[in-house]
Amino acid sequence: MSTPYTLRPARPADVPAIVGLIGELADFENLSHLMEVTPEKLHPHLFGERPVAEAMVAEHESGTVVAFALTFVNFSTFLAKPGLYLEDLYVQPAHRGAGLGKRMLTRLAQVAVERGYGRFEWCVLDWNENAIRFYEKMGATIMPDWRLCRVTGESLAQLGERAGD
Repeated sequence: MSTPYTLRPARPADVPAIVGLIGELADFENLSHLMEVTPEKLHPHLFGERPVAEAMVAEHESGTVVAFALTFVNFSTFLAKPGLYLEDLYVQPAHRGAGLGKRMLTRLAQVAVERGYGRFEWCVLDWNENAIRFYEKMGATIMPDWRLCRVTGESLAQLGERAGD
């Protein structure tokens, strides 16, 4: 079956397109006010001397990057194994329904298996019922007893200042 899309690891030249897609995702999630990413800020984290994240893109046969997935390695103390954490996956609306989300998730699961990781996990917003149904259909378990904890900005600075206490 021929498809007009190619999944591939992101390249440095893809960073501006990825940032554009991150902006679309922020709009979709009503979180644009939190967006600080620029190509200059993202590039070293994907392709610098010590990268901390990886990205996969879906490229349309026209040469346009229409989807991305950004991952990084985490660690499970219970399993004593690294895991793959999916920070974001986004497919432009005009390209949804072509199976890109499914292809990207299955490829990332394959990467986790190939690397001997113990988990592949991500978060989903509780109001995004379409995504929740899709993830469950793909075999994901929604963890109802877990809540994401986050410290950023001034709160992070204040918490860090207490390190000597």
